[in-house]
Amino acid sequence: MIPTPSPEPGSRRVLVADDEPHIRRILTTLLRNAGFGVDEALDGAEALAKLREGQAYDFILTDLMMPEASGLDILRAVRSGEGCQRETPVIILTAKGQDTDRREAFAEGANDFLTKPFSPKKLIARIEEILSED
Repeated sequence: MIPTPSPEPGSRRVLVADDEPHIRRILTTLLRNAGFGVDEALDGAEALAKLREGQAYDFILTDLMMPEASGLDILRAVRSGEGCQRETPVIILTAKGQDTDRREAFAEGANDFLTKPFSPKKLIARIEEILSED
């Protein structure tokens, strides 16, 4: 098997949607340090607007509970092909780790559902794992 070359830094685009500025800043810094290009959305409505603009994302990382639109609303929009490819991987991050939320996220097509606080190293490893499955 021939190894695939590593993408150029910033060539893989990620949309980070979280209404908590501190968490959004941590995620953005973490992802940029891992070589991703990052677009930020301050809430669910802004994330949906960015999807509708047609920017191609390799990955979406979203909070579950946000004003205007939830992480599940974003997930549904992605899976319906709204402004991006239906197969775009989505990880839902939440401080609310209820089993019903987890089941609903997976039923809607989430690639993973992680609770806050999260391990930065494990999050990046999980993102890389999901991206390598393609």
